[in-house]
Amino acid sequence: MTSQTEHINVTASARAHIRGQVKLQNAKFLRLGVKESGCNGYMYTLDFLNEAAPDDIQVAVDSGITICIRREDLNLVDGTEMDLVTEGLNSSLVFKNSRAQSYCGCGESFAMNDAAFTQSDSGYDETAATLARDASATD
Repeated sequence: MTSQTEHINVTASARAHIRGQVKLQNAKFLRLGVKESGCNGYMYTLDFLNEAAPDDIQVAVDSGITICIRREDLNLVDGTEMDLVTEGLNSSLVFKNSRAQSYCGCGESFAMNDAAFTQSDSGYDETAATLARDASATD
């Protein structure tokens, strides 16, 4: 079963894992974000928080699980599915974004086309999206 919210989808196994990790870290929130990194452009980041920032978008995923997303990261994480995948003895959170243009071979980073930065149906400030697009442009 997948919990679908307005911005992200979280599978049941990922919810259970996140709930346990948030409790283990004595945190109240999990921040889902992105940073420029990797061989393909962007990489997902996760941080444990005791307080949400005033301008965070808070996504209640399940009882006891609230994921915070910075407004400037929203266009990049919108539509992402979080899943806990187990292969052999190892388990890890895997991020799948149907809006991603491509993923690197190792699965750690992804690329978005410019349309991801210009979608304005969310009604959020696009200043950060404009900066991200300019930063990736070649001179």
